[in-house]
Amino acid sequence: MPQLIPGPWFAIFMFTWAIFLTILPQKVMAHSFPNEPTPQSVTTPKTTSWNWPWH
Repeated sequence: MPQLIPGPWFAIFMFTWAIFLTILPQKVMAHSFPNEPTPQSVTTPKTTSWNWPWH
């Protein structure tokens, strides 16, 4: 069964993971968002409760 010969496939597997672990994290960490999030106000709005007549 030729698909069980690990010669070329193991080298391809290791080379692929070497690319994943060396090049891609640098590209992901270099990503910047076009719009930085702005902090929202820390004050909470004053709300009044409704007085419902339930009878």
